[in-house]
Amino acid sequence: MPERVAIVGAGIVGVAHAWRESVRGAQVTLFERSRRAEGASVRNFGMVWPIGQPLATRDAALLSRSLWDEFVRETGVWSSPLGSIHLAVRDDEWRILEEFAEQAPGLGYDCRLLDAREARAACPAATADVIGGLFSPTELGVDPRQAIAAAPRWLAETFGVRLEFETTVCDIDLPRVRSTDGREWDFDRVTVASGADFATLYPEVFTENALARCKLQMMRTTPQTDGWRLGPMIASGLTLRHYANFAICEGLPALRQRVAEETPELDRYGIHVMAAQNGLGEIVLGDSHEYGEAITPFDSDEITRLMLRELRRLLDLPDWRLAARWHGVYPVQANGVQFVHNPTPGVTIVIATGGCGMTMSFGLAEEMVCGRASSRVPSVARG
Repeated sequence: MPERVAIVGAGIVGVAHAWRESVRGAQVTLFERSRRAEGASVRNFGMVWPIGQPLATRDAALLSRSLWDEFVRETGVWSSPLGSIHLAVRDDEWRILEEFAEQAPGLGYDCRLLDAREARAACPAATADVIGGLFSPTELGVDPRQAIAAAPRWLAETFGVRLEFETTVCDIDLPRVRSTDGREWDFDRVTVASGADFATLYPEVFTENALARCKLQMMRTTPQTDGWRLGPMIASGLTLRHYANFAICEGLPALRQRVAEETPELDRYGIHVMAAQNGLGEIVLGDSHEYGEAITPFDSDEITRLMLRELRRLLDLPDWRLAARWHGVYPVQANGVQFVHNPTPGVTIVIATGGCGMTMSFGLAEEMVCGRASSRVPSVARG
């Protein structure tokens, strides 16, 4: 008889585990408290971003990237395999890109430098201030709203996953799982993929392990006219402060100091700007990072102004009109890109941290499921 597995949460982490468990023959039920997943998984750029991962998690990121290829092929959701460009507008940014590109082949990163002319050819929106870029072919763009909406039906139709949406799981005492509407089920194992919800299940675990939340503000333009396309996904030199792969560059501390001295407002709000175009022609722009008590339900016009200021230094879009503004909240921890904890036998809490869910979840879920099958423990941060 197949093992009965419950997955609580239908964001990208829950979808990933439901998929990889089903592939290995488990009888899976996917629970979601809302009519559809509405958390961080649908509020991001849709960037599958292996270039941003350090060596410790690079292989899992590349595995995830290959699984995304399978997912978009099977579901038919939109994707753009055009890669990414980090665009430099300052000399210290360019020096770090040069430094990283020099080390990249020996570390297994697939990327190459572009001079100013090549960068503008690859990204038609690049401004005259752009002095060069770092191109990587490994990144994949997806529309998170479309992907997360399509996944549950695909899982149900392809693998027989049972969907229990608008169902809040409130108690787990294996084999029994209970929801707030009084229903009960029996399962052999449960994976809790609750994202930034630290209150409903096992709140003491999140308190004891010092998980916190990060709020990001983002926006989306109207569709660009006449089929205009941005090309590869774009990251600014400011992102060099954010992604752990660039920590190997000796020039990074000086860049951090320069940003802190010249534009302290960017550090205050954790701003490092990026852009990605979806299949509708809209360009998703962002983002900012606020933590702890700085998080409020209200979005800041000042943050929007600062993001647009930095984006306009980098890009000259045909149409800057905004169609939507929003914020997302994701969990963060001191280290690692995934929090894994076993509060009781048979129950595993799995949360993508640091905003890496779209990039890492498929690969890390595969590692976990394979590890369980072969009694190996995946190399991720554990509580």
